[in-house]
Amino acid sequence: MTMEAKDFKRWRKSLGMSQKDAAKALGLKPRIIQYYEKGERDGESVKVPRSIRLACYALAHGITDYHGPRPEAEG
Repeated sequence: MTMEAKDFKRWRKSLGMSQKDAAKALGLKPRIIQYYEKGERDGESVKVPRSIRLACYALAHGITDYHGPRPEAEG
């Protein structure tokens, strides 16, 4: 399943983020956010990569960072 330009913009707005905030949260340049929201760059189609879609999902669920799996309890 893909994330359309309108879906990406809806995600950002649902979290009350500016384009600059979204760029910072996703580790991207603000211009990339604009491309994702427009769905194109210089007339060429731009798709939201899976890694960014997954990051959007995580941010929407309050996950701001991931440090790997938790160590299992020794016993």
